[in-house]
Amino acid sequence: MSDERWMRQAVEMARRGLGLTAPNPSVGAVVVSDGQMLGEGHTRPVGGPHAERIAIRDALEKGRDLHGATLYATLEPCCHQGRTPPCTDAIIDSGIARVVVGIVDPFDAMQGKSLQLLRDAGIEVELGVLASECARVVRGFTRAITSGLPEVTCKAAITLDGRIATRSGESKWITGQAARTHGHCLRHEHDAILVGSGTLRVDNPKLTCRLAGGSDPVPVVLDTEFRTQPYAAIFGSSQRPVLLVAEDAPERELPADIVRIPRSERGLDIEAALRALAARGLHRVLAEGGAGVHRSLLEARLVDNLCVFIAGMILPGGQSWVGGEPIADLGDALRFKGPPKVTQLGDDVLLTYLLQHAAEEA
Repeated sequence: MSDERWMRQAVEMARRGLGLTAPNPSVGAVVVSDGQMLGEGHTRPVGGPHAERIAIRDALEKGRDLHGATLYATLEPCCHQGRTPPCTDAIIDSGIARVVVGIVDPFDAMQGKSLQLLRDAGIEVELGVLASECARVVRGFTRAITSGLPEVTCKAAITLDGRIATRSGESKWITGQAARTHGHCLRHEHDAILVGSGTLRVDNPKLTCRLAGGSDPVPVVLDTEFRTQPYAAIFGSSQRPVLLVAEDAPERELPADIVRIPRSERGLDIEAALRALAARGLHRVLAEGGAGVHRSLLEARLVDNLCVFIAGMILPGGQSWVGGEPIADLGDALRFKGPPKVTQLGDDVLLTYLLQHAAEEA
């Protein structure tokens, strides 16, 4: 039970790094001895130290003796030289006697290699503690490594009758302040935020995180015909926007990264668009709309998580969320794993679903 307790602390540390570490996974680590935590840490932005080195450094700066201690890490420590030195070297040099790891790193240079290095150095290694929780934090990284796709979360604010706006398009604000603040937490935790060109044209959103100390995700627009205007609010983000446009769209100059994507019957090939984002190291994508973007992602079975904010109001005749052609067979319905997580946010309710295919991978 003590291993699970400390691994939960490591998972919590990993969650603190979400949205900050792309293209690296967010990892959490804690160092423990005799039931006392000596140090803790999570992965820093790319080029910065990894969680294990930060936790070890935290303990040493506090004057702690690490000999005989246990290190808990949500993901297998690295053993290769990248932008930072191998974490296995720091662990071996520290005098740590035992390492508990949540899951193996799927990266080609890893896949259990560092665990064997630690064992060869005389360090006891245990694998698989709270594996599902650890895997959930790095699902985007794992998905990108194994399939070339990012983890996708669809976020929507709807009324009790499933509307996202009035007939004229008014939607500010369906939900209250607590729900909107939570929405900005989601932005902070994701590498990229995805909208369609219709949403950009009608709402002209900034797509920034308005939390104190929050991190802006990279604004991404599905803009088939390349009609984004230079005065769009996304160009005020701290992150350089990415515009996904059709291969045959006109050439234009904008302060953005222009990525050309094959067309599909409805616009852009949505899977190809997601693969382009994963290739850029954007492993956690928050899709905020509009309805056409959500529908495309859901119909293509490319969504991992649904975050649906439900407001206590009804909008007869308003614009529907998702919509599309009716499904004739229940067997074609998207399925969810177990009951949703229910969160009360002021007068609104957030339902968080894990789609079946994502649950099976975890």
